[in-house]
Amino acid sequence: MPTALRQYLTITGNYWLFTLTDGAIRMLVVLHFYQLGYSPFAIAMLFLFYEFFGIVTNFVGGWLGARIGLNRTMQLGTGLQIVALLMLTVPDAWLTVVWVMAAQALSGIAKDLNKMSAKAGVKMVAREGNAQLFRWVAWITGSKNALKGAGFFLGSLLLAWLGFQGAMGALAAMLVVGFLMTLTLPSGLGAIKRKTAFGQMFSREPVINWLAGARIFLFAARDVWFVVALPVFLVSIGWDFHWVGAYLALWVIGYGIIQSAAPRLIGARPGDSAGQGGPGARAAAFWSFALVLPLASILVALAAGLTSGWIITVGLGFFGVVFAINSATHSYLILRYSAEEKASMNVGFYYAANATGRLAGTVLSGVSYQWIGITGSIALALAFVVIAGVLSLRLMALESSLGEE
Repeated sequence: MPTALRQYLTITGNYWLFTLTDGAIRMLVVLHFYQLGYSPFAIAMLFLFYEFFGIVTNFVGGWLGARIGLNRTMQLGTGLQIVALLMLTVPDAWLTVVWVMAAQALSGIAKDLNKMSAKAGVKMVAREGNAQLFRWVAWITGSKNALKGAGFFLGSLLLAWLGFQGAMGALAAMLVVGFLMTLTLPSGLGAIKRKTAFGQMFSREPVINWLAGARIFLFAARDVWFVVALPVFLVSIGWDFHWVGAYLALWVIGYGIIQSAAPRLIGARPGDSAGQGGPGARAAAFWSFALVLPLASILVALAAGLTSGWIITVGLGFFGVVFAINSATHSYLILRYSAEEKASMNVGFYYAANATGRLAGTVLSGVSYQWIGITGSIALALAFVVIAGVLSLRLMALESSLGEE
């Protein structure tokens, strides 16, 4: 097997195992603490440090990866996730809000160290041009999201079979395998020889900054309904926990499959950097505005008094198809716009923006649902995708001025 492919598969394999645990933790915490009587807003607050420290970690992690190597940052992220899982194996009486938020903080640090390392690592090992880079990024991102969906379902099953603490112990044991896999990666992967000042993490390239801005609102639009509002809404109208977990799992699995297939679905189109072998900013703008249709349709149905869980979930299924293509395009563009020596820092900066969007979406998911209901969450998502589309229009102009198209 070629060395580049072997390294890519190692990175992907660890990322898969990590993602299973990450999805399972989220579902376990939402369902377990809803059972314990927590309000939607209180459940959202349990994830506050998870998202906040994701922002910090991406800034520091990108810089750290450039100094010590992406293999080390991946190992650090995997190890921290094992510790976070073990923290949640304590008895229920110890699971205070502060303790759970601390464990979630560690998990957030771990997740974004692992994500940054995996995505930047693909840039390091993809050597056959942008067409291969688009395929490999789409595959690792899409397969990861499919497995995150499987993690949601796994979490709900483990909760029923082993209980909350037993489930966390089983996930920790699974992740030990992922840690051992990372030990086979070459030392210093992605590290640069010259000293890198931390201030260089704050990108001064306009094309990176505008892409990061669009990413903030794109992911806020997803998480404002996905994290708390939808699962609590479905439970409130009588759905069983298993059905809720199964729906969210299928949504993310389908989303991941579409993401993986994005290079075949959209390929290189005229005006979208056809010579580069992948899509450009025009595709990012088009697919952002396309998200308006499913969200607006749901709001019209709600205004007409159609509040069936199936109407909302089918509409959000269509949202997921379009969102997956948009997200895959973004994930490719950040690597295409980045020179190899700045890949880890640019990816860290970009995923700090991603984490900012998730943080805003997570908090607003609990707040909007508690104050307005599912209608408020969907309305906020609609506003956010419009903003993402507008920011992508500016990205088109910058890309054109750089001769990208």
